[in-house]
Formats: sequence, C-alpha cells, structure tokens
Amino acid sequence: MNYQKLFRSLLMSTTLVCALIYLCLTVAAQDQAQDKTDKTDKKTSAATDQVAEKSSKGRDPFKKYQPVVKAPKGVAAKLEPPSIQVRIERYRAQKAAAASAHIAAPKPTTALLLNEVQVTGIFHTPRGWSAMVEASPLTPKLSYVIYPGENFFDGQLVAIEEGRLIFRREIVWTDGRRDKSIEIKPLRAPSPVEAMTAAKTAPAEVPTTEVAKPAPNKQ
Repeated sequence: MNYQKLFRSLLMSTTLVCALIYLCLTVAAQDQAQDKTDKTDKKTSAATDQVAEKSSKGRDPFKKYQPVVKAPKGVAAKLEPPSIQVRIERYRAQKAAAASAHIAAPKPTTALLLNEVQVTGIFHTPRGWSAMVEASPLTPKLSYVIYPGENFFDGQLVAIEEGRLIFRREIVWTDGRRDKSIEIKPLRAPSPVEAMTAAKTAPAEVPTTEVAKPAPNKQ
C-alpha cells in the first residue's frame, strides 16, 4: 500500500510540474508573438508615414517616377512708360512731398522722355555749357534750361557739346533687366519762321561813312 501511495504522489507531482512548465512555455510563446506583432505594426506605421509624407509632397509612390517638366519662361518685353498725364501727376506728387520735407523739388524734366524734347539752343555760360530744350507733348509748349547731369524719365543728360547733346538712355524690361545706351540729339535747325523772326529782331548794322575834311587853304 505504501508503494501505491508513493507512486500516486509522484505521479501527481510530475503532472503538476508538467502543467506548470507547459503554462510557462505558453506564456513565453504569447510574449514573443506579441513582440513580433508590435514590431510589424511599427514597420507598417513607418511605411504608412513615409507614403503619407511622399503623397503630401505631391508625388504618388505607387506611380512610376516622371521628371517634372518646367514651363518655358516667357520672352521678356520692353516695359512701356506711362502716359504723359500719369507722369505729370507723379511729378506733382513728388514736388508736393519735397515741399513738405523742405528739400529741393525735382525738375520738370524728370517727367519727360528723351524722344519728347528737342534741342533749341546751346549756350556757354559762366557755369559751363547749358542747353535749352522744348517739350513737345505739352500744350502750350514749354522750354527748359538744362545742364549736364539733368535727369529725365528714361535717361540722363551726360554732356553738352557744340551743336549736340549726349544722353544716356535706360530701357527697362519686364524681367527686371535694365539696358543703357548712348543717344545723341543735335541742335534743331531753325524753321523759316524762326529765322525770319530772328532776322527782324537782330539790330541793323548802320554803315559808317567818312566825311571828307576840307583841305586847308594854301597861301
């Protein structure tokens, strides 16, 4: 009988130990499976984030890559100046602002284009060479005395020579470029009416006549 009790006790102990070992192995297997599942989820989440980031940049990751074709730039054109009325209004605003700031006002020639003036006279003064230009778009036509360095809307007077004026013209393009060139304006020839007016206003030369003195009487 004692042997039977001992055998039963050993059998029960062995069964209990086996059950505990099986339980431990099951728990360990579940932990490993959970770890693998977490790693897989992390990889999937990272891949999803990358796809979302690429999609947010405007490219579909599931489509074949195609290089972006840049649109050709438009041909630059010359920027046309505003009308004379707009330029005059701008000059008046600048003049009023200069008067408020108690600084020298810009000259009226800053509102004129180079092709809107004609050279009517060139003079040599104590200050140096000066010229008189006539503004053709204004009614009535106005004349201004200018010196080297005077600014115009699209250029500047560089030098005054005998019979001509030398300007630096500036051309502005729509892409921001600025081209500069030299332009020469000769002195305008007087019209027949101006020539007749000048002839009338010029003082007449009075010829001088010598009066013969009487010879002394010889005795």
